Amino acid sequence: MNAPEVAPPENPAAPRATFRESLAVYLQPRVLIVMLLGFSSGLPLALSGSTLLVWMRESGVDLGTIGLFALVGTPYTLKFLWAPLTDALHVPLFTKTFGRRRGWLVFSQLLLIVSILLLALTDPARSPLFVALGALLVAAMSSTQDIVVDAFRVESLPESEQAAGMAGYVAAYRIGMLVSTAGALFLVSAYESTGIARSSAWTWGYVTMAAMVLIGTVTALSATEPEQSVRAEALVSAESALARVLHAAGGAFSEFLLRRNALAALAFVVLFKFTDAFSGTMTAPFVIDLGFSRNDYAAIVKGVGLAATLIGGFAGGFVARRYSLAASLWIGGVLQAVANLSFSWLALAGVNEWALAFAITTENFTSAIGTVIFVAYLSALCRNPLHTATQYALLTALAAVGRTYLSSGAGYVAKATGWPLFFAICVLVAIPSLILLAWLQRRGHFAELEAPPVITHSQLSSPASSG
Repeated sequence: MNAPEVAPPENPAAPRATFRESLAVYLQPRVLIVMLLGFSSGLPLALSGSTLLVWMRESGVDLGTIGLFALVGTPYTLKFLWAPLTDALHVPLFTKTFGRRRGWLVFSQLLLIVSILLLALTDPARSPLFVALGALLVAAMSSTQDIVVDAFRVESLPESEQAAGMAGYVAAYRIGMLVSTAGALFLVSAYESTGIARSSAWTWGYVTMAAMVLIGTVTALSATEPEQSVRAEALVSAESALARVLHAAGGAFSEFLLRRNALAALAFVVLFKFTDAFSGTMTAPFVIDLGFSRNDYAAIVKGVGLAATLIGGFAGGFVARRYSLAASLWIGGVLQAVANLSFSWLALAGVNEWALAFAITTENFTSAIGTVIFVAYLSALCRNPLHTATQYALLTALAAVGRTYLSSGAGYVAKATGWPLFFAICVLVAIPSLILLAWLQRRGHFAELEAPPVITHSQLSSPASSG
């Protein structure tokens, strides 16, 4: 608590990574493992979402019932509630055989495979309720896998590889989603073309998707347990299961809140992506309102936009590798804010597919840069391996506040100002986060994050001692 008010130099002697080193980091075994786990995390999302809705509609389920299936995604929002269990509890046989993180990884993936197979055996036309239960089970197992993958990534990668790992994770996550949406639909069509009945084709399509989860399982088996997790497990080995859960849940809150500048850091977590969320809420209505067809929008967003997102993710990893965390956040924060002006220009240019492609590319590219760097920051905040999973789940839930709640008034602002001015305002809403960034940098917040954490047994009963 006696740290100076002004930040010390941010490791000025550390050499800046060369271009070759910045690219080579993506070939590190740890980064490649995180990338493959990203594929496993992205794969099941659509199986309980958009792909399932296509199956239901083809089976004749009415639109009202289909609309209610949006509630199936609830586990992804509430996953922080059971994250302490993955931090604290042992899975019989799995934890002893594979370790604390890898045991939960393999266990959750096997449960995910079983859940997808159960969903594959349901019939939307006859029993929508059983489909809903199966989809809810898939979402619950998928979100549990996400919790453990996030903790594994944070603990297994050094800070210099966090952004690169996240860039690879995001890219593979998107590919996994693509496989379970367009890939699954093409696969069902292929099965059906062989003469199999449509219902059976959907069943075999989901069976194939379940088999693809094994990519993540093989990856988990090939990985090594993070050293931070091993040390944390040694500290709590004598504790009862209930005590470990309570320490994981309570410690995730108290350990963070008792740090210096904790409230400012939490406000920064809420606001950093607010500029993206505020404009993103209105991007689709804006494009349609301007006069583009939904096919134009879908083609450009799914095609050019996806490519820009993937490239931007790797660019974000390159930036974070080359520069300090604070400098990277400045680059990502300014770029994602200024990119909104491309939509102001599009509003003035009118219906022009090249202008739309430029605006979507600019927005997706810069947003991906900001996202990768921001997630590297969230990872740096989770410094205590006793409750990495819980703390990261809480931070991502907090980061969703801006996207879910603060951006809810964007439509009223757009209606009052018109499109060109609205997107200019989207640039201005980034200013509070940049002010917080400057304040945190001045107070030494990022220098503290760069110092390696030291976890002792005393932190089990006194989380404040970590600060």
